[in-house]
Amino acid sequence: MLAEAAAAAPAAGAAEPVREARLRLGSGVGLVAANMIGSGVFLSAGFMAQDMGPGAILLAWVVGGVLALSGAIAYGAVARMVPKSGGEYRYLSELLHPSLGYLAGWASLLVGFSAPIAADALAAGAFTRTLVPGVSPTTVGTGFVIALTAVHALRGRASVRTQNGLVIVKALLLGGFVLAGLALGSTAAPGWTPPSGAQGIPMAAFAGSLFYVAFAYSGWNAAVYAAEEFEDPERNVPRSMVYGTLAVAALYLAVNWVFVANLTPQDATVVFRYETDQVTLGHSVLARLVGPRAGAVWSAATVLVFLSAMSAMIFLGPRVYAAMARDGFLPRALCGREGRPAAAAVWLQCALALAIVYTQPLRAILLQVGAILVFFAALTALGLVVARVRGRTPRPDALALGAAIVYVASSVFMFWKAFADQPKLLVWLAVAAAAGVVAWAVQHRRGTARG
Repeated sequence: MLAEAAAAAPAAGAAEPVREARLRLGSGVGLVAANMIGSGVFLSAGFMAQDMGPGAILLAWVVGGVLALSGAIAYGAVARMVPKSGGEYRYLSELLHPSLGYLAGWASLLVGFSAPIAADALAAGAFTRTLVPGVSPTTVGTGFVIALTAVHALRGRASVRTQNGLVIVKALLLGGFVLAGLALGSTAAPGWTPPSGAQGIPMAAFAGSLFYVAFAYSGWNAAVYAAEEFEDPERNVPRSMVYGTLAVAALYLAVNWVFVANLTPQDATVVFRYETDQVTLGHSVLARLVGPRAGAVWSAATVLVFLSAMSAMIFLGPRVYAAMARDGFLPRALCGREGRPAAAAVWLQCALALAIVYTQPLRAILLQVGAILVFFAALTALGLVVARVRGRTPRPDALALGAAIVYVASSVFMFWKAFADQPKLLVWLAVAAAAGVVAWAVQHRRGTARG
């Protein structure tokens, strides 16, 4: 956990500058798990159950786990090749082209972190109404964003202790849910069929479900954004991603077994009332197995799941902006000291997240974020293939190269499906990419002129 990073700084008078204490393997696994686990796992199966049977649903989560693991293995090879903080901004700049890295950095600033923080803030605010009826989700979500930002802008142990505590609480909640479902729920193989009447694995519905599953798995690459802050980053960053992804995949499969074994497709339609009634599949299962009060308690506890994810993103995002500032693409005030982002970067992210909270509906945020995350992760995996062709060292092994190819191919498939259903998404991505490349060209020309 992040508490492992709270070791003492170098003694006074040492030649080395004071640095943030190193993160260890447990810290990285905690960051990965905190970023990955959100509302998606408690909603997706409800939508999937309308067109797919229990076997197909479980298979979709297995496939999603394999794809996430492929991405983690590919990123692990990239992290060994480029052991620096900054995530896709740094990787794409070095492996493909600085313009793509610049575009990824701005995407992280405007969408990759700020938008998910906003989405989780709105969801946490909405679920707070299960505790305090009548409160405004927007107002409560704003308070959560500001409070967590203030904690992570502090120097010292407050930031890591807050993140540790939220990760531990989330793990206990989800572990308790699985244990309750296995101990009190059905152990027989589910035999229900979806309302569509589909048998076996309906390929069209199965393909469409992978996009939602992929969003639930997003966050497997969290450790790369703070790579320079790890002890032995070339070893611990890749392991953090792989171990974290494996642990979350096992948890997701267990959670979804509890769902399909104890709920029918009709029961699962509660997810369509998610935004208005603040109910998830977890609420429905516990209400059935334990009682209505347990379901209400679970809905309230869901707030902590969102807060943990928000905290991890608020912790990691400024590392990208600090890397961009050191390269001259953002104001120097955002650099911070080595291994520690400036408070200005943390508060900038807060301002952007709040702007999204007050201007964008939740569903639009989720669609745009999912597309951006998959796009730049696929480009990074492609960068590994290009690096292998160019003979860059350390040379990625066959496993990492194969994982990168699998991830790129699956991403192309998911985008094809997404663009077929949402044609405007392609236009939105194209305009955003073109604007980013033009901005990089202008910035690059100014830098060349100054040089």
